Amino acid sequence: MSDIPSNAVEYWKANLRLIVGSMAIWAFVSYGCAILFRPFLSGIPIGGTDLGFWFAQQGSILTFIGLIFFYAWRMNTLDKKFGLDEE
Repeated sequence: MSDIPSNAVEYWKANLRLIVGSMAIWAFVSYGCAILFRPFLSGIPIGGTDLGFWFAQQGSILTFIGLIFFYAWRMNTLDKKFGLDEE
């Protein structure tokens, strides 16, 4: 590991933190809001149905799409920070 530049190690750590954070948000929305917290969210109406059903059917997908764009933006920022951006 001594031949690997410290810059590469820091880049990989930042990348893993971003991946773990994104997956944690998606898991919370997909499993937490749609399954575990559904009874608590059932009394909140949104779009003709309750919020728990909305998270199960729409919210987790929309959150996943939003996380894809966030991940791409954040990775571009990390690439520039570590000098790996495309020119």
